[in-house]
Amino acid sequence: MTTTEDRFLGGRVIVRQTPHGFRAGLDAVMLAAAVPAVAGETLLELGSGAGTASLCLARRVDGACVTGVEIDAALVRLAAENTMANGMGDRVSFAAGDALNPPESLRRQFDHVFCNPPFHNDDGAVSPDSSRAVALHDAGTLGAWITAGMKRTVSGGTFTLILRGDRLGEALAALPERGVHIFPLWPRAGAAAKRILMQVHQGSRAPVNMLPGLVLHEADGRYTSDADAVLRGSGLTIAG
Repeated sequence: MTTTEDRFLGGRVIVRQTPHGFRAGLDAVMLAAAVPAVAGETLLELGSGAGTASLCLARRVDGACVTGVEIDAALVRLAAENTMANGMGDRVSFAAGDALNPPESLRRQFDHVFCNPPFHNDDGAVSPDSSRAVALHDAGTLGAWITAGMKRTVSGGTFTLILRGDRLGEALAALPERGVHIFPLWPRAGAAAKRILMQVHQGSRAPVNMLPGLVLHEADGRYTSDADAVLRGSGLTIAG
């Protein structure tokens, strides 16, 4: 398999990815930074791809144990290789399976669950690259991804996802009425949020909370200091 080598968190995470198809980047790093894990906790990533988000999270939270489930067997093998390359084989692993109907070994609850669900193509077009099509086109299953994530989250734990800003209403319709925190990622000050982080605290009675979010870029295109800190390994606090 032909791959490229990419580095995240200031070079502390090395990820080999295929040059074509879906490629993880900023979304994966932001998602990993938003999960409020601590050492000793168990985590599950639904749709883990080549392992970028899981590996970034494990690098940030030493002692956390992360499992990813991915439907593309080739990506599972690549994620396993990335895990070994980063020296995390003792606490990060990946399994082949459908995130919406995981293998028997993963049909349990975790302290934290996180995912970057496929993005719907508004025009109905599907990429000719099969792996990219699976990663990007959800065929209207966002609600099923949310249900799957909540089902695997222990009471008192969190379910975190990143999605397109224009899918906020769709996501809220599938989420509980309480315990939901919304964290916009603004491309620059004054611009509409293209991505949002959403985090549900399982069993919480707190009302839905819209947070100030994070501005990613300065007017000249540089990352803001806050965004740059996350890209280098700092966490994001989603719950207000």
